[in-house]
Amino acid sequence: MKRADLRRLFAEARRLSGETDFVVIGSLAALGHADTVPARMAVSLDVDAYGRNDPDRIFDLAPALGQGSPFEVEHGYYLDPVSPRVATLPEGWESRLVRIELEPGLAAWFLEPNDAAVSKYARMEPRDREWIRAGLDAGILSLPIIEARFAETSFLDAGEAARAGGALAEDRDWLRAHGVKPRR
Repeated sequence: MKRADLRRLFAEARRLSGETDFVVIGSLAALGHADTVPARMAVSLDVDAYGRNDPDRIFDLAPALGQGSPFEVEHGYYLDPVSPRVATLPEGWESRLVRIELEPGLAAWFLEPNDAAVSKYARMEPRDREWIRAGLDAGILSLPIIEARFAETSFLDAGEAARAGGALAEDRDWLRAHGVKPRR
């Protein structure tokens, strides 16, 4: 997935809804860092997003742009409408959104990659671990920043916090074992 793909999707979303600003969370948030990121960080076919000005309206776009839609059939990827409250994120995440103008009058706001990593540690599916390690290896993610953001995060419960913390510790060891110097 590239920013041009997001431009195509969000231009159609703008045409249908009038919304001009979209927030991208999940794996494709890495595209806010750079248009070219490790393949594992941009492999998603679903674009987890919501409208910045009217987050709930995004769900109205699912029939035209969501999974199984004509848009997906034509382009091979789709909008996955989400709520801004769906992910476990650290305090202040909204102030760290990265704005990219996709074309005049159309912008995508990307979750800062280290904030996205906190969310992925909380969820901890196998594909999340692959995304995190690709970002750590490429220097896009910073273990010290992620650790600091953990302290600013209200996890769902003690189990989620413990699972996320254990995975973070494993990745610290993984970085050392692979000779990757953590980014500050």
